[in-house]
Amino acid sequence: MIQRTAGEIAAIVGGELHDADADAVVTGPVEFDSRRVTPGSVFLALPGARADGHDFAAGAAADGAALVLAARPVGVPAVVVKPLGAQESNADAFAHDPDGSGAAVLEAVGKLARRDVDELAADGLVVVGVTGSAGKTSVKDMMATILRTDGETVAPKGSFNNEIGHPYTVLRCTRDTRYLVAEMSARGVGHVAHLARIAPPRIGAVLNVGTAHLGEFGSRETIAQAKGELVEALPDAADGGVAVLNADDPLVVGMAPRTRAKVVTFGVASGAADYRATDVSVDDLARASFTLHCPDGSAHRVELEVHGAHQVPNALAAAAVGVEAGLAPADVAAALSTHVAASERRMEMRTRGDGVTVINDSYNANPDSMRAGVDTLVLAAGARDGATSWAVLGQMGELGDAAVDEHSALAGYLADHGVDRLVAVGDSANVRALADAAESMGLNTVRAPETGGAAEAVAAEIRPGDVALVKASYADGLWRVADALVPVAQQNSTERRGK
Repeated sequence: MIQRTAGEIAAIVGGELHDADADAVVTGPVEFDSRRVTPGSVFLALPGARADGHDFAAGAAADGAALVLAARPVGVPAVVVKPLGAQESNADAFAHDPDGSGAAVLEAVGKLARRDVDELAADGLVVVGVTGSAGKTSVKDMMATILRTDGETVAPKGSFNNEIGHPYTVLRCTRDTRYLVAEMSARGVGHVAHLARIAPPRIGAVLNVGTAHLGEFGSRETIAQAKGELVEALPDAADGGVAVLNADDPLVVGMAPRTRAKVVTFGVASGAADYRATDVSVDDLARASFTLHCPDGSAHRVELEVHGAHQVPNALAAAAVGVEAGLAPADVAAALSTHVAASERRMEMRTRGDGVTVINDSYNANPDSMRAGVDTLVLAAGARDGATSWAVLGQMGELGDAAVDEHSALAGYLADHGVDRLVAVGDSANVRALADAAESMGLNTVRAPETGGAAEAVAAEIRPGDVALVKASYADGLWRVADALVPVAQQNSTERRGK
């Protein structure tokens, strides 16, 4: 964050100083975990399911926090903001926030983040926003790899993309930051617009409109309405605004009339896209190569280090952002060819000494990402003589009334694509629907009520050279299966391409 005095921060967020010197210098960054505070930082006293951050304020100050942002005095230097009261708009951010104290602190940190962005943008900071139903984190990481070749770049760790993680990431920026890549998630209409107000983007990329969070939105059209809030937030083309839209998704490319920004498209299927891929090939580790075509007519070969053919449109979206930000297409292609996965448990391909490969994509799951994961599994196993493909799958969350049907359909996708073995993990109605449908199709299926049993079932029968995909929504914790199958001490990261 930008260095400020405690008095300046209080004025920006509309709070009052308690036990604090107005001239005390605060260097940042902000932290909501008291165990991570560093000298000069700001500790956010947020309520949690098991503990209230206010109770940890004294410890944070003892560890070097220069200031606490709180909703009540805490006996150490603090800016105190008035609780907002119970507000429906913030209910999904804090389930344990009856008086609105967490909402007030969050609103205050949003104001602080916005002030930093406004000042840094005046000095040349470029804010890039990315949203979509699937692939946001992968694309965000690719964008960061590209943009770092041109200057200091801040991007969220993992999926810090909500009301808390977004301003937290923004306040990682300093006077030296050239680019901020902001991943923007939504669980309802208005969420992306809210995040865009905290850090107004100049370039915005919408990847796709799928069925993730369908249970919360109700329809894909409503999802499109929410995701399109990103392009509505962009400045005019004359002021440098650029909307990057997926030409292969009708609901995304249909957002073009909703923005005043310059519109560019990317796509694999659409030959008319501004940024497109041809000559796509996939190697025996499911790494794609392709020729990147740009609006200036240039063509550059890209050899991805990340796994899965679904990474091609992801790379095109990232390439479009890089070029539209002013980087040379050749430099963008070269950067993409060096990019490796930066976020944990997302298409991590790890191989044991005996040749067993585990694809750990256990961070999250929705129908689109499940199909992409299965495609990668089939490609990797198909490149090995005699290899058995194992799909170790839990449930996909937040699908609402479509959940059972989507899990049954997933079984059909497994069967149609020749997956050899299914281990269905969990005992929810969704997992039972997946297993029931798979068995009815003749797919060799094991039911495992919990992750320990799933790991044991796979370990007992998996053979050297086999490939296993481990995937489910975050709450299922299926990374425990991946970690059991390939302990850290046994992990051999997939070799990089020879270049």
